[in-house]
Amino acid sequence: MTWTGRTATEISAAVREKRVTPREVVAEHLARIERLDGRIGAFRTVRAEAALAEADEVAARGDFAELPLAGVPVAVKDNLAVRGESTRAGSAATPDTPAETDHVTVARLRAAGAVVVGLTNVPELCIFATTDGVFGTTRNPWDPIRTAGGSSGGSAAAVAAAMVPVALGNDGMGSLRIPAANCGLVTIKPGQGAVPTGAGDSNWFGMSENGPLATTVEDARLMLSVLAGDEPAPPVRPGSLRVAVSLRSPLAGVTISRPYAAAAREAAGVLMKAGHQVRRADPPYPMSLALTSLVHWTAGTAADAQHLDPRLLTRRTRVHARLGRPFITAVRSAAGRERLRGRLAPFFAEYDVLLTPALARRSPKAGPWHERGWLSNLLANTNHSPMTPPWNLTGWPAMSVPCGTLPSGAPCAVQLVGRPGSESQLLALAEQLEQGNPWPRTAPMN
Repeated sequence: MTWTGRTATEISAAVREKRVTPREVVAEHLARIERLDGRIGAFRTVRAEAALAEADEVAARGDFAELPLAGVPVAVKDNLAVRGESTRAGSAATPDTPAETDHVTVARLRAAGAVVVGLTNVPELCIFATTDGVFGTTRNPWDPIRTAGGSSGGSAAAVAAAMVPVALGNDGMGSLRIPAANCGLVTIKPGQGAVPTGAGDSNWFGMSENGPLATTVEDARLMLSVLAGDEPAPPVRPGSLRVAVSLRSPLAGVTISRPYAAAAREAAGVLMKAGHQVRRADPPYPMSLALTSLVHWTAGTAADAQHLDPRLLTRRTRVHARLGRPFITAVRSAAGRERLRGRLAPFFAEYDVLLTPALARRSPKAGPWHERGWLSNLLANTNHSPMTPPWNLTGWPAMSVPCGTLPSGAPCAVQLVGRPGSESQLLALAEQLEQGNPWPRTAPMN
């Protein structure tokens, strides 16, 4: 029996039932990484020997009953510390010094029985929505001429190519949802406080959240419970919810392409059949949202870059950080974010959930975007992914869920947004979408 392409839930159950050993599972995934990653570029570093040794350590624990991720290979985004490995955040300016301890989310995955097989590629300092830089270019396994997205692009590509069943990433302006949407995966950016944070020096002033990338809602729910330090929770029945469907871009001047608008309409139909009250309604996005997003985005980068040698940063990163430096103090006060929450809260008093397209259009072509100017990167990001930033600014939970396909055959996706504390409700809705409109779980790669 082959274990690549199986879900984390299936693998951990098989390990607990002694039908397979952690070493066998990890070895099979490492062989797939060796065979495929030259074409995809998902990993900055693969921990082959260390991962096999850690698989044996999991096996030596004996009692797998308390290990919800027993023997499950995971990939970790390269801005979260993994003990014994350097954390490069996609940059030549970061020190190549092994971390002494795991980030708390990595520690929780390991405590649950997961095995870290490698660290995944990101754009420099995790700024942009294309994953490329000094450590290589990450391609979408469904459409290799295009980027996997960013900044958790390597993690998403690794899962979509079945090199791991689940991966860890984070989301500061859409960095989980963008690559998940491109690569046909389920992800949830949890709301503020649900999962420990602490990626980068600034954590982007509370906008960045750590979360799972998975091929099924069941796996996303399982991994989220581990990251949050909770007991694995059974699915909940969402009841009849008031769902607002919006096809409007939050950023003025950006239009939604037909496939993504069609995906949102398709998802709305599935939820209507499931018994929800679905209405067309647009949140009252302020005209100033684009400026608010840009100020927070650049200020987070400025804080992360302040101790790095600017001569070792790419030009787009230097410009981004320089633009954000004057705004650090204002952003730290969080007044702009509080005003946005106040403006959007009445909408979420009227509606339980917001359904939107996950992206505006397909991802840019893969290539050396890090060698291009700042403005061309800004325009590529904005035109591709305007839907995600508002929910980092508010700190509310949001998901990307596969729905439909693009003309190329690559996956399309929708976004679900909820009130603070509604993660389980969003996962339940996503599960109804999965049941009503199933998606292919991984890219067809040989």
